[in-house]
Amino acid sequence: MGYSRYDPAMQRRPAWNAGKNVGTKRPLTQKQIWAIRFHLDREGRLRDKALFDLAIDSKLRGCDLVKIKIGDVVAGADSRTRAIVIQQKTNRPVQFEITADVRSTLLSWLERRGGSTSDYLFPSRVDPAGHMSTRQYARLVDEWVTAIGLRKAEYGTHSLRRTKAAMIYRATGNIRAIQILLGHTKIENTVRYLGVDVEDALLLAERTEI
Repeated sequence: MGYSRYDPAMQRRPAWNAGKNVGTKRPLTQKQIWAIRFHLDREGRLRDKALFDLAIDSKLRGCDLVKIKIGDVVAGADSRTRAIVIQQKTNRPVQFEITADVRSTLLSWLERRGGSTSDYLFPSRVDPAGHMSTRQYARLVDEWVTAIGLRKAEYGTHSLRRTKAAMIYRATGNIRAIQILLGHTKIENTVRYLGVDVEDALLLAERTEI
């Protein structure tokens, strides 16, 4: 059997995933969330804290998070308690909650940021009319996790998407609720996303007395 001339090994080029952790990224713990918040507060990085907090609450993919507009999270002078966006991947709406502390952070950021309801919540560095890129968002996440002593190879933007979903699942065991919150079209995707296994199922069963 021959070898393709496109095989990286034949061209002496390393494979794209050589030395990289390409598996599921870990969700953050409550302690790690507060450590990142403390770091961002200490550094005076209000925009980053608003972005971080909204990422945790919204459970959105990075491509949807960076496209949120001011009008999606505020109504008049107040921040919304719930918001809804159309997902880029599925073209379907998903709704999420905005908790009180996150609303407070968002309003503080908006006081500094200014802008109208049609503007992006997190503008681009190079184009004020555009939104932050997913690449920049990913770089920021790398900075945040590294700042509190975590290995960036083990965490990423999907860590923030998974964090609250994983906490809700551990507290309730309700896969269907997590499917709705993450905007998955199939519950099988949610099971794989959360890494649910036989041990999880048995622990949930053991908590249930009849």
